[in-house]
Amino acid sequence: MHTPILTIRNINTVFPDENGGLRALRDVSFDVHPREFICVLGPSGSGKTTLLRILAGLIKPTSGSFTFGHGEQPSIGMVFQQANLMPWRTVTENIKLPLEVKQMDEKSTREKTKEMIELIGLDGFAETLPRDLSGGMAQRVAIARALIHNPDLLLLDEPFGSLDALTRERMWTELSRIWQARQQTVIMVTHSINESLFLADRVLVLTRRPGTIKMDMEVDLPRPRNDDMRYTPHFGKLARKLREAIE
Repeated sequence: MHTPILTIRNINTVFPDENGGLRALRDVSFDVHPREFICVLGPSGSGKTTLLRILAGLIKPTSGSFTFGHGEQPSIGMVFQQANLMPWRTVTENIKLPLEVKQMDEKSTREKTKEMIELIGLDGFAETLPRDLSGGMAQRVAIARALIHNPDLLLLDEPFGSLDALTRERMWTELSRIWQARQQTVIMVTHSINESLFLADRVLVLTRRPGTIKMDMEVDLPRPRNDDMRYTPHFGKLARKLREAIE
């Protein structure tokens, strides 16, 4: 196994309240290796999103540490439950926004944006505004925007949570295809057992608040994965293990 790209040790998080503090996370520790796809699974209120926001640098833990393999703050891409696209910007303009912030030259920006549009399968929608996109298309744009600067770590906070069931399942296939092409290191929060098994190399199960890691399970399913795999006995066995851990 490669040297971890990210090492999390004894993360504790307490949010102040009138009762002396709400403990969201307790002694969370795990390693993340390069090109790994990890899903964080658990009941509502288990601290999954809190953990993701800590790793993104949006909030600080009360105690504990997380360090990156090369000792420097990595570049991070993040996708939330809502696509949060700028409504006045086209698909192309939304995707290239991180490169504009970095002041990349126009030629490279144009080439990278075209590459991302092709990757997410929206070639015919480059000049389309967000209001004319379906929910699944909008989330693909959000994923492309997060990936365009080639981040060391991609954080996904229930990116398909607001989609209908059929669209959500189609997006599992799309995200799996994109990950296979890019081989990014990914940590994704989800409530869905099937989603975690379809996408992940490993699944971390958090307990109810305060969230701590109850299970760290390797998903030994071959890639590339497809819908038929969800109906195999082994997929069902893994799903039962996760369900028992959550309950």
